[in-house]
Amino acid sequence: MHLSLPKLTAFPAHHPLLDQSLTVLREYLPSPAPLLGAVDQRIPMPVKQLAAEAPLNRLFARAIAEGEFDDFEGRKIRLELNEGHPGITLGFWSGRLRVVDGSGEAIIRGSLSAFRTLAERRQDPDQLFFQRRLVIEGDTELGLALKNLLDGLEWTVSFRTTLFPNS
Repeated sequence: MHLSLPKLTAFPAHHPLLDQSLTVLREYLPSPAPLLGAVDQRIPMPVKQLAAEAPLNRLFARAIAEGEFDDFEGRKIRLELNEGHPGITLGFWSGRLRVVDGSGEAIIRGSLSAFRTLAERRQDPDQLFFQRRLVIEGDTELGLALKNLLDGLEWTVSFRTTLFPNS
């Protein structure tokens, strides 16, 4: 005897109910920043460099080759989540973006969602700063120069997650 179960249908990837539910969860779940900060402190610098440098240099290879990052030679900028953790300090030396230890001359701070919005280019970067979702501290001229450079480059990053991969 063969039993046949009814076929379950999954929500489409962009179903309104699913989108609303995820929005509510993002709004009311606690921030992952403290957990990410604890994990970040335990990851050795060489692992961070291995994980971040190659993808960043591939992503911006054309701009680096065209000299777009030359004004950042020897400079350090820190990207940081609110409340000071976790973060990453980036520098540019000898034609390569580098992950380095320590603070930056400029700090760009914001929520995880603000950085994601910036990376995915879903909103004008100026709006993120005017709305205070992203804040520049320290050498604001350096931070604004990076923001303007990134805004003027052609690049794409996607953090799309699929809850229902077969839909």
